[in-house]
Amino acid sequence: MTATPHGSQEGLYSGPLPWDIGRPQPAFLDLAQTGAIQGRVLDVGCGTGEHTLMCAALGLEVTGVDLASRAISTAQAKARERGLTARFLRHDALRLAELGESFDTVLDSLLFHIFSDADRASYVDSLRAATKPGARLFLLCFSDRQPGAGEYGPRRVTREEIGAAFANGWTLDSITTATIDNTVIPDGVLAWLAALTRI
Repeated sequence: MTATPHGSQEGLYSGPLPWDIGRPQPAFLDLAQTGAIQGRVLDVGCGTGEHTLMCAALGLEVTGVDLASRAISTAQAKARERGLTARFLRHDALRLAELGESFDTVLDSLLFHIFSDADRASYVDSLRAATKPGARLFLLCFSDRQPGAGEYGPRRVTREEIGAAFANGWTLDSITTATIDNTVIPDGVLAWLAALTRI
């Protein structure tokens, strides 16, 4: 798995990618099955749309956004093939305020960990602008427990970094261990699943 700097997404999805597994991540599937994902949903950094389509299959009003136009095109094709209604937009996760919309639940699968410190702060501000008080954010990211830092994959994230990033304007409800399924590491990647509430 390789980290991709924000803004250099256009070359992605021309071939297989380790995180594009053709199904939802188990951590988010569990959330869906327990009813934790509710209301208007935003899937930020949606890739080829598996989590967006998971929500659409539950009958939720859902929007997936990603900077990679190939990912958006693939996601739209999947929605047509599966007979599901979902909206996909090519849009910058750092500029969600420009959507002029407010969401009840936000899903972040493997986006938070790609940002630099400066962009991370902008991203948190962007999420705040696109949510209403009481909205939930579910964030799945690479954990510092995963070996190989500096050798492969994106930046590892500590529990403390998640807490610090969302210290203002959010309540950190929980951070639990999780696994990221992928096409490279058979046993999965060690991850954090954070649940937060917008104040």
